[in-house]
Amino acid sequence: MCHMALNDSIHKVANGSERESARVFRDSAHECFVDSSKTAEYTLSAMETSGLHSVFSVAGIRVTNTLLATLVVDIVILLVVFAVRRKLKLVPGKLQGLVESVVDYLHTTTEQVAGSRTAMIFPWVAVFFIYIALSNLIGLLPGYGTIGLYHETGPIFRQGLPAMPFLHVSTADLNLTLALAVVSVVAANTLAIRSLGLGSYLKRFFAINPLLLFVGLLELLQEVTKLITFSFRLFGNISAGEAVLGTMSSLVAFIVPVPFLGFEILVAVIQGMIFALLTLAFMTILTEPHQKEEKST
Repeated sequence: MCHMALNDSIHKVANGSERESARVFRDSAHECFVDSSKTAEYTLSAMETSGLHSVFSVAGIRVTNTLLATLVVDIVILLVVFAVRRKLKLVPGKLQGLVESVVDYLHTTTEQVAGSRTAMIFPWVAVFFIYIALSNLIGLLPGYGTIGLYHETGPIFRQGLPAMPFLHVSTADLNLTLALAVVSVVAANTLAIRSLGLGSYLKRFFAINPLLLFVGLLELLQEVTKLITFSFRLFGNISAGEAVLGTMSSLVAFIVPVPFLGFEILVAVIQGMIFALLTLAFMTILTEPHQKEEKST
């Protein structure tokens, strides 16, 4: 539809039936610009409006800027781990002290909730918090969403931001947050089967008693809805924060965006903690013996 309107406009401009410096056509998937003097076209896909772009492809597989941002976070985590391991001291330095404080807090929290299952659950809690918090924080650094390339098929450019930023905060990509949600839910149920056995695990959802069967089916439905709540909560909060920062920075470049940036730093850490603590709670509940739950009730 967009290209049909574009061709029609170019034809009219060539015939002199319309005299405008530029005409804009929009549909649900594209945004097209036509320059009346040079009949130049610039098409902006709907995916690009969200900040997600395919930077290049390898063997037909698209490599997006959020994937590149994920690799940046992975590299930072590995560098921190190697740096701490190489210079372990009885009296820790600043970096070692920070890492030990975070790990100790997460381990203590997991131990208070999970008890004897701490060794099984703690790695998942630590990985989710560290990765999500770092992804959110690194995404606030200068260069994310601003340094990139401009697409050009004529003299018309997209104003303000590059049409294809090299890096975009990964947790503002619904594909990644959904993947994290799938990993969290699948890992929780896998740990439950390993801890309780397949038979005890299935008894949580299926029973002969109609009332218990109904409750079990609701719990089974809850496992599916976790995918939605996990993914959209993280995606929505980070995307909204990114939009607020972008809007404030475009209105007033200095001083005014600073309080919002401080708030987003707080949100970045809180969102990582929420995801990790919810994973901890669900893993603890699912690995709890069903008979013990009935006795406690």
